[in-house]
Amino acid sequence: MFGIHNSVTTATRRPLLRRLAAHESPLRRIDWVLVSAVVMLTLIGTLLVWSATRPALLSAGRDPQSFLKKHLLTVAIGLGLAALVAALDYRLVRAYAPILYGLSCIGLILVLTPLGSTIKGHHSWIELGGGFQLQPSEFAKVGLVVVLAVLLGEPRDAQTAPDTRDIVAALALAGLLAALIMMQPDLGTTMVLAVVVLAMVAVSGAPKRWLLALVGGAVGGGIAAWRFHLLKPYQINRFIAFADPAADPKGAGYNAAQARIAVGSGGLTGQGLFRGQQTGGHFVPEQHTDFIFTVAGEELGFLGSALIVVLVGVVLWRGLRIAALCANGFGMLVATGVVSWLAFQTFENIGMTIGIMPITGVPLPYISYGGSATLANMIAFGLLEAVHLRQRRFG
Repeated sequence: MFGIHNSVTTATRRPLLRRLAAHESPLRRIDWVLVSAVVMLTLIGTLLVWSATRPALLSAGRDPQSFLKKHLLTVAIGLGLAALVAALDYRLVRAYAPILYGLSCIGLILVLTPLGSTIKGHHSWIELGGGFQLQPSEFAKVGLVVVLAVLLGEPRDAQTAPDTRDIVAALALAGLLAALIMMQPDLGTTMVLAVVVLAMVAVSGAPKRWLLALVGGAVGGGIAAWRFHLLKPYQINRFIAFADPAADPKGAGYNAAQARIAVGSGGLTGQGLFRGQQTGGHFVPEQHTDFIFTVAGEELGFLGSALIVVLVGVVLWRGLRIAALCANGFGMLVATGVVSWLAFQTFENIGMTIGIMPITGVPLPYISYGGSATLANMIAFGLLEAVHLRQRRFG
């Protein structure tokens, strides 16, 4: 009896294993290098979040793992979303692009109503209860990438590149999102959106005059914002502190100064996880979110920090490879938008930590604590896999 049962079980398992190992199996076609890099970054980020939040929670007599538990829950949900997006035929994503964009606008508008809440000077969140908040601006990045891919990646009949109507429409849609985000105000996310638009327009094959116009417009807009005092005083002070770090070391320049001390104190191999003195002493503010790279620098040292940079580089390399191999404009531009988003945000976050970029408050992808940012980054990961899985079969 047992022998017959085992034989039947083995016989039923073999076809399943053959299907999974077949050349056309989805498991065979997944970009496992990309998956491995994202998972490793997420694991490192989880450890750094735990290390950054544990000392303050212990000193306050609270559960030292409360932030860790919330982060793990968010990561689990995010990985589920990534798997769902990757499993979808991304023609569905293209079909629902207007809806995704519309939901992004609705979320950003709701933030500006009484439903929105202010945290750390930014009116960017919607309270969900139970200690959870939703930040619509993070999901607006997804909405922008998808809708621009539709507008710029599908030229009209007899055209090989987007025309003036397409580009103007793309800029108008991006401008609406940027305006809503600047009303929060959130300069960092606005900068990310600007880079995404520039990258996607450049790759779409648009005439070079548009690229020059966009760069010129960005420079002119920055000058106008400065001269006409469109930025908040704290934002202006951050740029002044970036230009002259010694101007206000106890005020606007404090965060940047403490961040550099923390990173520099780690040396080659770091002081060890949970052993960072700057981290344990709470000298660097927002160390589990915007300044989490300081924890890596102090506790994991140059080698640990370099590993993070290398892993992010692997994610960007695989994303660029997916874009280059994609046979259709929509998928190619989706991958381009995701890569430009992750690349600039990583550069800005690490750059502000080590003093080569002004402080703007953007999180480090796949590393920083933050529910909405984590979910949006995982959706972006899922989009890359979706394009990769169907790049040769999508027409």
